[in-house]
Amino acid sequence: MTLSSQDIEARVRDYMTACTSGDAHAVAAHLTDDAVHYFPPDMYDGPWRGGLFIADRWAEAVRTGRSAWTVDAIAVDAARRTATCEWTHFKQNAGVLLRGTEWYEFDARGLISEIRAYYASPQDRALQHLELGGFDYAGRGYPLVAN
Repeated sequence: MTLSSQDIEARVRDYMTACTSGDAHAVAAHLTDDAVHYFPPDMYDGPWRGGLFIADRWAEAVRTGRSAWTVDAIAVDAARRTATCEWTHFKQNAGVLLRGTEWYEFDARGLISEIRAYYASPQDRALQHLELGGFDYAGRGYPLVAN
């Protein structure tokens, strides 16, 4: 199946709408069974593994925290089956507004197989490595030292 930029953008928008709905089954319908959602270290006990687990966690956030998300901007690379989405997460019960971006990877069917969340926040000066928790940077060929 060839995915167009429009297909990928629609998937991201529909996923975010499903997250805000609080319906775990609607969220899971956008994810592969083995999807992984990465977060910064110590965030949400991540990474979350499994489409149903991810869906259940977001549904819980809506139930307990009145979470809601908006899609603020999307960039798509259809040839690579990837997208980046800038979003706002309203944690309404806590009175918190969280902004960030996510990198999405899609399988050949157009389902989300991986999400990498990056948050707009101050740098933690206590950390020497500010990167996603549980993400295999070395194994994926990311640079570990400056050239």
